[in-house]
Amino acid sequence: MFVRVKTYPENKWAVQIVENRREGNTVKQRIVRHVGRAHSEYELTKLKELADFIITELETAVQPALFPVNELANMVTQSRRRAETDPDPLNVKLKQLREERRIITGIHDIYGTFFNQVGFDALLKKCPVSSKVLKDIVLARIARPVSKRASVDMLETDFGITWSLDAVYRMMDHVDAGKIENIQTLTYENAKNLYTEEISILFYDCTTLYFESFTEDDLKAFGYSKDNKFNQSQVLLALMVTTEGLPVGYEVFSGNTFEGNTLKIALDKIKKQYKLKRAIFVADSGLLSKPNIDLLQENGIEYIVGARLKSLPKQWQNQILDNKQYIKEKKDSDVIRYHSFQYDQKRTLIVSHSTKRAEKDRHDREKAIERLRSKFDKSKDVKTLISNFGYRKYIKTTGKSTAEINQEKVDKDAQWDGLHGVFTNIPNANPIEILAHYRGLWQIEESFRINKHDLKMRPVFHWTPSRIKAHIAICYMAFALIRTLQYKLRREYQVLSPEVIQNELTHVQTSILKHIYTEDRYAIPSKPGKHVTGIYKILGLQYSTVPYRLYSKI
Repeated sequence: MFVRVKTYPENKWAVQIVENRREGNTVKQRIVRHVGRAHSEYELTKLKELADFIITELETAVQPALFPVNELANMVTQSRRRAETDPDPLNVKLKQLREERRIITGIHDIYGTFFNQVGFDALLKKCPVSSKVLKDIVLARIARPVSKRASVDMLETDFGITWSLDAVYRMMDHVDAGKIENIQTLTYENAKNLYTEEISILFYDCTTLYFESFTEDDLKAFGYSKDNKFNQSQVLLALMVTTEGLPVGYEVFSGNTFEGNTLKIALDKIKKQYKLKRAIFVADSGLLSKPNIDLLQENGIEYIVGARLKSLPKQWQNQILDNKQYIKEKKDSDVIRYHSFQYDQKRTLIVSHSTKRAEKDRHDREKAIERLRSKFDKSKDVKTLISNFGYRKYIKTTGKSTAEINQEKVDKDAQWDGLHGVFTNIPNANPIEILAHYRGLWQIEESFRINKHDLKMRPVFHWTPSRIKAHIAICYMAFALIRTLQYKLRREYQVLSPEVIQNELTHVQTSILKHIYTEDRYAIPSKPGKHVTGIYKILGLQYSTVPYRLYSKI
């Protein structure tokens, strides 16, 4: 079922509830209910909200749950709070109780609290039903990232929360461009509130999200895929996070967008939306181009950007490889050498060498050559080798059809083992601090890993641009909640990965028992895991395993 609005002359609208029915090979629409006529935009909005509510009631009546829609989880939470101050004992015989179902409560207890604290609960306040659906779908994404259809089933089975798939899609249609901007404002304000000092360092990077589709449109397009899905359409996601990994903003671009062309929008956010007093922009070498460097300079943004050392002019390559000026320091089991070069009037080039990184570079190259030799043993046909990008730079062709390893290229490549460089425009920059800031880029790499693997942001199964953007917004909200909890745990308890937190909270469950004679219901909380008490404590909550009576009305 869905809401349909018919437009009439003189600014009048009819709001109807319609459902699709298949008759043979055709789909026909049937009007389920006429909700009313609107004579103004305000009346139209109110009638559409009423229609959403009626649809929920109708769908619940067709598919009745154990309790009314979305009530069981709320009943458990409210009854538990009441039990904390209720001194009366539970006079019930255990043999007269039967388990009716078991639901997960830890996800809503913890992530649900953060959802409200960040302000996400007010995003769709004009659409109360969709507002509740949004919260449950975001939390379901954290608990177990699956398709929207599977999320609906999981919420019903594991959480005691009943929504229809149509209700989820209606909610997604409410998550428009304005709401997405509000989501980013809320995450930025959340990051600011968590920090004890002004946010000044932002990490920026891009990744691609592919679709289970081979078609293109204005948003989905073929392009360079970081997931090696070159035969599938994709979008480009640009993300900004703080030094602690807290998200502050993102943008979605067409899949054929070059990541270097995304910078201007990011800078507009920094200047207009975030209004930072000082911003140090940290990004990898993919953002390094003269127009982008000029753009950063013009906007008065300090930056630390990765440098492609092997692409620099020959005179600079020679200076970098001449290590006589490098300062040497020992750090734990590693030996670091570094030096600052005044590259031009505006930029400093800071180059570092790490013995650990050199060992890794050498090992990676030897593995590549080993794989190349094994291919040579099977065939020296150029056609079987040239398509593999990982081997290509070490191949030397002899004649028209055979190839061999180019030892000269191998030796030349080995000179750069362990070397890394960054450009910065920060005056009188301390090389050690600059390099430390740049190494913080792992925060954004981990952020992409969480979004792609823990939250399974991709592959994307939606097709329309609006639904695609709503899906990404839902994943981004889930990511913001995960990072917020990690941040607080790191400061007030201990470092826990998203996987560990998810496992701990999904095992915080409540058994619902029904009395065979009185039909009263009782709740028995599960035994807490290793970290549950610590997780609850950071929110000022105390996890209790004391059984309590379940009240249908609080």
